[in-house]
Amino acid sequence: MAKDPYKIYLSEDEIPKQWYNVRADMKTDHRPILHPGTLKPVTVDDMSPIFCTKLAEQELNATDRFIDIPEPVRERYRMYRPSPLMRAYYLEKALDTPAKIYYKYEGGNTSGSHKLNSSIAQAYYAKEQGLKGVTTETGAGQWGTALSMACQYFGLDCKVFMVKCSYEQKPYRKEVIHTYDADIIPSPSDTTEVGRKILERFPGSTGSLGTAISEAVEYATTHDGYRYVLGSVLNQVLIHQSIIGIEAKAAMEKVDAYPDIVIGCAGGGSNLGGIMAPFMGDKLNGKANPYFIAVEPASCPSLTRGKFAYDFCDTGMVTPLAKMYTLGCGFIPSANHAGGLRYHGMSPILSQLYHDGFLDEARAVEQTAVFEAAELFAKVEGILPAPESSHAIRVAIDEAIRCRESGEAKTILFNLTGTGYFDLAAYKAYNEKTMSDYIPTDEDLARGFATIPKLPGIQE
Repeated sequence: MAKDPYKIYLSEDEIPKQWYNVRADMKTDHRPILHPGTLKPVTVDDMSPIFCTKLAEQELNATDRFIDIPEPVRERYRMYRPSPLMRAYYLEKALDTPAKIYYKYEGGNTSGSHKLNSSIAQAYYAKEQGLKGVTTETGAGQWGTALSMACQYFGLDCKVFMVKCSYEQKPYRKEVIHTYDADIIPSPSDTTEVGRKILERFPGSTGSLGTAISEAVEYATTHDGYRYVLGSVLNQVLIHQSIIGIEAKAAMEKVDAYPDIVIGCAGGGSNLGGIMAPFMGDKLNGKANPYFIAVEPASCPSLTRGKFAYDFCDTGMVTPLAKMYTLGCGFIPSANHAGGLRYHGMSPILSQLYHDGFLDEARAVEQTAVFEAAELFAKVEGILPAPESSHAIRVAIDEAIRCRESGEAKTILFNLTGTGYFDLAAYKAYNEKTMSDYIPTDEDLARGFATIPKLPGIQE
């Protein structure tokens, strides 16, 4: 059929032994994370009551280019890694494009996504520290599932606060999480002080990732032996997810390929941050010049319509402040069908790279266009994709069509990090034509922007 195999595999011996920390190569490091009380740059000691100490150290590490992967983590990775790099021959044929389309498929584990790459690492560090358990938030449920699995591997208790609209849309996600003996609570809830305050202010709230973060942080900091862990946004998570891009680059080298365009969905940043890592390193070091595209939902457009400012990472305003593209910590996105992308801000790393022009472009796409692309992909490539990853599929298709029109045979790489089997209510809404596209008005965004803290002498 062609010289490339359909699936390009690495061997278990080729599982990376180190993660890549893109901050070590960034021309401008992102602005420091600030303590919410003092507005001074946080230290490891400041973060240790919230995060495991080793993870706090990774969060603040701006100098080590490579970080060793602990052997117990690599051993668990062997259950589902290396993940395959796929050549999308049938999608290419359906689009009649001269482009070569590759995708890294991270859905081949019970969590159904790439989230296990970081949850295993974070659970390992928590166990190594002698903790009783961890707390977290989850949007679509992929992170909550992955963390419940990892906690079971290492004998830890796990408390998951799930965004309420996703909790109601995806009842069977709850059962998978329960299978791994974790507790799952719809957020906002009446189990925390911050949850009760949000419910009082916004009765009937469908929740947001920012709200669920507030609840998880509160629980962790008020219960001995617990720490909070996060599935996206943070520097430490992008470090762990770099394994995706490292494997993708090694697999492409086996078929003498290199991407002209790298695409990932963007909500908090782990998907795009993972696939782009080594290729961004090449760009920062002048070795190559791939074009990077971040794809976000039009209903939650932090990069395309947000402000580059210091903001709280949670709705309850209890976390440190990060300089990022944000819609305001008080922005509550509509209850769309891509729960994992419903976050008000973007990773500080991706935000700085976008601000400096190394992350070339951000696009916001409507969910009906996303599901149109998802269904085409399912029909021709045989994988039912999650709505979050389908944002990347949408833009990969658009770029391949551009190649058809221009005659350019570009090489396109995107990240397919989740399966859509818990998203059938969304597929049903699309097929029955009851799905709508909500795009926030300028007035909607203004209400969110009004919650960005005013910090004289700091906010620029």
